[in-house]
Amino acid sequence: MADYHVTTPLTDDVVMSLHVGDIVTITGHIYGLRDATLIRMFDEKVDIPTDLTGAVCLHTAPGVRNEEGRYVKVSIGTTTSTRMNRFTDGLMGKGVRAITGKGGLLEDSTALLREHHAVYFGLVGGTAASETLQIEAIEEMWWPDLMPECLWKFRVRDFGPLIVGIDAYGRNLYLETKRKALDVVKHLEI
Repeated sequence: MADYHVTTPLTDDVVMSLHVGDIVTITGHIYGLRDATLIRMFDEKVDIPTDLTGAVCLHTAPGVRNEEGRYVKVSIGTTTSTRMNRFTDGLMGKGVRAITGKGGLLEDSTALLREHHAVYFGLVGGTAASETLQIEAIEEMWWPDLMPECLWKFRVRDFGPLIVGIDAYGRNLYLETKRKALDVVKHLEI
């Protein structure tokens, strides 16, 4: 395990230097999105209004306050990623290099991340207060009709710590941990 501080957009060299279990903090920009945004992008096939090349995407539907037409953060927490698993290939095709959320992605996404040289960063649940403080500003928001599941652009400083849960080499910490737990249970005497 190693500790990394990375800036966005992520490059191939940075992504390929990360391995399962490494700890990462991010400075730069991350894009917040959730189910409704992903459905618009991929099921409804609406062109996205920004370039996601090298992007880090965060599964979130933030709590915000509108102050004279400008959105201000109230609480920006991460949501579970597995239900958005089906959109992984599409995001990778748009140039996304990292997905961040809770709980990991399903096994088929592990192969997609390896194929596209991308990673999954895991966050501990219940850390919305910390995440909110690490987001310096909401710089842009698209598709307000999807509120709060819009597409968001956040400026972040030292966002994390994140753990590399799935790396670009095909290792998946979630699946490895599950296999180890099942092996332990299999050998227990009852």
